[in-house]
Amino acid sequence: MTPALTAALAALPAKLAAHIVLSAAALVLAIALATPLVLIVRTRPRLQAAVLGAAGFVQTIPALALLALFYPALLALRGLVGGSLPVLGFLPALLALALYALLPLLRGGVSGLASVAPEVLEAADGIGLTRRQRLTMVELPLASPIIVGGVRTAAVWTIGAATLATAVGATCLGDFIFAGLQTENWASVLVGCGGAAGLALSVDALLGLVESGVARGSLRRWLAGLGGIALIVALALVPAPRSRAVPVVVGAKNFSEQYILSRLIAARLAPRAVVERGGLGSAVAFRALAANDVDVYVDYAGTLWSNVLGHTEPKPRTAMLAALPGELKSRFGVGVVGPLGFENAYVLAVRRDTATRLHIATIADLARVAPRLTLGADIEFLSRPEWRGLDAGYGLRFRAMKSFEPSFMYRALASGDADVISAFSSDGRIAAQDLVVLADPLGALPAYDALLLVSPARARDHALDAALRPLVGRIDVAAMRRANLSVDRDTAKLSPAAAAAALDQEIRR
Repeated sequence: MTPALTAALAALPAKLAAHIVLSAAALVLAIALATPLVLIVRTRPRLQAAVLGAAGFVQTIPALALLALFYPALLALRGLVGGSLPVLGFLPALLALALYALLPLLRGGVSGLASVAPEVLEAADGIGLTRRQRLTMVELPLASPIIVGGVRTAAVWTIGAATLATAVGATCLGDFIFAGLQTENWASVLVGCGGAAGLALSVDALLGLVESGVARGSLRRWLAGLGGIALIVALALVPAPRSRAVPVVVGAKNFSEQYILSRLIAARLAPRAVVERGGLGSAVAFRALAANDVDVYVDYAGTLWSNVLGHTEPKPRTAMLAALPGELKSRFGVGVVGPLGFENAYVLAVRRDTATRLHIATIADLARVAPRLTLGADIEFLSRPEWRGLDAGYGLRFRAMKSFEPSFMYRALASGDADVISAFSSDGRIAAQDLVVLADPLGALPAYDALLLVSPARARDHALDAALRPLVGRIDVAAMRRANLSVDRDTAKLSPAAAAAALDQEIRR
């Protein structure tokens, strides 16, 4: 058994339990919402069409987008009502997954009740049953196999969609998948996918017992099915030993360097209790910090300057670094502990043979041949102000533009699926793959010094500051490249935790 697989299996019970609790809670909430809706619309065809149409519309929204949308919605709600409404983690995932599960529940309920033969309803009326008695004693028992079928579908959908809850900071099996895809740790991906698939198949089989038991009138079957599901949920609810201390929440975006730095920070905070929330989108990560849902994470000067503060004018690196702490503090209350010592800048890179063949050394040279080339970008780049600045400055017009997860972006360049990529200057794969970084003579891309940020609530935490400050100015770009490459290379890969430990040893020397 490989170390990566051993580490993933060791973390599986806690993440599986969290995944079960999240999925079960979302399904229960969805059933609670669907039940009165079915009873209201079952005799109102127009309202029924509207409700089913609305639920169908929710299904057309990608699950990841639906999850992400609940974060700003809850953040806005907290701004209106005040208080400490949680906007990251369990709550946004719960609400999004409950909405996602509504359609099969509504369809199952409506179709099941509609399947009861009219003559059966007439007979019930004929013997003097009230509407409530007819519903509970005749319609629901006859409709229950179809209703349970809808619950079965909703449960499987919810368990699968819950793997995406990592993006909003909820602990789940998706943590293995997101981190594994970014670091190409296929053992982690396998454990996450296998855990989710195994859970979905188990729940589906147990609900199948309930469905067949209801259809056949077998009390033993449906009790066995419900008992099995109750046992799974009960085991997931068994509390794990926890420290009474309030944990420090360490955030990370969704690429290798961030996972490494998150684990490095967590190690420096020991023995304090730490919770890591990785796989966050760039905008979500900063908003979570500003809202005190994340206590500390690393962001980059250019991202903060353009995306967070909204500046469109270029600014020299020294002036930008001087201005950022004051602006972040005054506008968001966010504290800057300091720069780590390296820059992870956006750069455009090509294979050396492409640079030689097309005589490309700068982005200005690239603009000349761009109509013949395909740009491969990470999933955020084409929507960021940096890309708009590059496009405006150089007039880049590519034959095609494709978006990739960062790890696959480099593979796309190597395989010829992309001719140019939006690489990262601290990525060890630039040197390992002998890529040519194109010069930016117009200075269209800002500086991207890595900055250690703390939330407003932690800005005066002197113990936290004392633990983190030794990292300031201690990580040079060569060290970060080595750490990144140790995780991203194809052979002898390290886990982000092992890479962070090696980096920590290096900077302590």
